[in-house]
Amino acid sequence: MKPTISNTKEFEEHFSGTLAEYVTAIAWCPQGDTLAAASAAGEVVIWQDGVLTTLQTGNGQSVDCLAFSRDGKFLAIGGQDGRVKIWREQELVATLENAPAWVDKLAWSYANNHLAFSLGRYVQVWDAEAGEVVTTLNFADSSALSIDWRIDGKYLAIAGNKGVKIWQAEDWDEEPYILDMPTVSVTMAWSPDGRFLASGNMDRSVTVLEWNNPDPWVMRGFPGKIRQLAWSELTNKVGAPILASSSVEGIVVWEKLEDENLGWEAQVLTNHVGVINAIAFAPQSFTLASAATDGWLCLWKGAKQVSQILTGVADGFSTLAWHPQGKLLAAGGEKGELLIWSKG
Repeated sequence: MKPTISNTKEFEEHFSGTLAEYVTAIAWCPQGDTLAAASAAGEVVIWQDGVLTTLQTGNGQSVDCLAFSRDGKFLAIGGQDGRVKIWREQELVATLENAPAWVDKLAWSYANNHLAFSLGRYVQVWDAEAGEVVTTLNFADSSALSIDWRIDGKYLAIAGNKGVKIWQAEDWDEEPYILDMPTVSVTMAWSPDGRFLASGNMDRSVTVLEWNNPDPWVMRGFPGKIRQLAWSELTNKVGAPILASSSVEGIVVWEKLEDENLGWEAQVLTNHVGVINAIAFAPQSFTLASAATDGWLCLWKGAKQVSQILTGVADGFSTLAWHPQGKLLAAGGEKGELLIWSKG
């Protein structure tokens, strides 16, 4: 299948480097032009001004998640060895030993430097400033498969078997709100305005909860389980952000309609011929990026049609991340490639 694309070249290659193994996670610092990347070999590197600095060399144990705190002061990583490591300005300041738990999900609060990370069926919240555990939450029904804080830092959502549980950060002992499902919530995300919570599910459905509305929308008809979700920061004419969901090699873009009874309107985006590993909207834009095992990173203008296809990996793309201002786009490859493109 020949990809359909326009002739415009909005993004051009800015940097190309290589890690020893599959790039598992990448993240931009919210406060500047710093990118962190990790690999399945256990490496952690920082890219800044075209230079790669190694924070951790490979030890053969995968690093599966990393994230900068919202103020950019701290970088946290988690992985196969059960350790959560925290750097402050490239200095290792804390190592939390959680073996034999495999730490594959973590997320910083937007309100303070509280880090939530998965420990099997539990999620622990750690205060980076005080250097102490704030709470340990028992998801109970399965391992925690997705963790996300609401933009105001007041709620922490955890997804897994039988749905999503939402705890109040102001009172961790309060029973969580439960978005109950007859399936497994594989991936989950709050919208940037904090109004909606979306869940991508094992039974090929997407659930969208509007906060303070007890009746969630459920959308069906996908070819497989929902692997990725992404919300736009911009809102449409009815004041709602756009939601993108990916399943196998297809993307469905959901736009909320004015009529509450009609819910969300779907548009199917097809171009990939491999499984999509990552999707993300550019900041303050409806441009959607999708990275797949076919070796294509597609840019969808207005979340509708492909405007550019970026390549440069030997096999497939594993992950992607937008710079906070949208001027750079980074992606990782299955053979360890680390690529950054800049907006022309």
